Amino acid sequence: MRVADRTAVEGDRERITVVPESLDDLWHLTYVIEPGDRVAGDTTRRIQRDDDRTRDTGGQREPMWVRLDVGDVEFAKFANRLRVGGEIRDCSREDQVGFHHTLNVEEHDELEIEKRWQIDQLERLEAAVEAAEQPDVAVATVEEGAAFVHTVAQYGVEERATLSGTTGKGEYARAREELFGELSEVLSRLDVEAIILAGPGFTKQDALAHIAEEAPEVAERVRTVDTASVGDRGVHEVLKRGAVEEIQTETRIAREAELIDELTARIGEGAEATYGIDEVATAADYGAVETLLVLDERLRAERAGEGDWDADVDDLLERVERQGGEVTVFSHEFDPGQQLANLGGVAALLRYRLD
Repeated sequence: MRVADRTAVEGDRERITVVPESLDDLWHLTYVIEPGDRVAGDTTRRIQRDDDRTRDTGGQREPMWVRLDVGDVEFAKFANRLRVGGEIRDCSREDQVGFHHTLNVEEHDELEIEKRWQIDQLERLEAAVEAAEQPDVAVATVEEGAAFVHTVAQYGVEERATLSGTTGKGEYARAREELFGELSEVLSRLDVEAIILAGPGFTKQDALAHIAEEAPEVAERVRTVDTASVGDRGVHEVLKRGAVEEIQTETRIAREAELIDELTARIGEGAEATYGIDEVATAADYGAVETLLVLDERLRAERAGEGDWDADVDDLLERVERQGGEVTVFSHEFDPGQQLANLGGVAALLRYRLD
């Protein structure tokens, strides 16, 4: 995610212009944009030439800019887009104001979002921006006599190293172990959470064995993928197979799983933990919340007025933040989120026990 602009508007509303750079960014925006917000962007719309204002089907599709009062938001996973529907509040064509329209937001589309921003929503944007700016996955492709290292962040690829040598016999030939050693050194210097080692044949397995011997802490982060090519083409094959996206998803699941395991362990021991909205709100009253765990679906339902919690969820998040606590929003799509849902959708790791 890239933030292109940030401007204060009337009251406590703020307008932030974002550019989603991946499907993950589009998914994040489904938990940022809510009914009652205003969004704006470029679009196309079918225009009736007979001035029939009761229909917007047929006619010629024309490009235009619109600002909507948001009515509904949907992440169309299989269409690779975010759908934001609502009434046109402002438009480059004044005769379209008042009609309903749907913005189909895709990767790299610029989108203005105007709303009263909540803490967790700003944190979600910041996390998406950091993911785009700081590569967390490396792709090393290797074959006999050559190795290449790239870093990948939100589908952007940067070449970090090209290593080459001969494999023949003779005084000037470089041993493959020397090539593997240089590859191991390059990977050791990268600050990444995971490494994909790819290439044709068995060379990558030999390289991994060398890395495991020279730098076992690096080898722990490596998984292998078969590709027909190395270099840029090899990285393209890795991306096309979804291997990087799979690792990034697994990383998020692992973080959430670690928190939910800690929570359930503490609950089982009668230690510093609690769950359920009333119990968590009470803990926040005492300033006892160290880490707040809340489910994304439940958070959205409460804000839309469709929930049954007595406590104001945004007030709860703000209190925890002011008291120095952390807030983690769990995805309902993964198993840790389902476990949190079984506990009422909200829980907390505490600084101390409450009687």
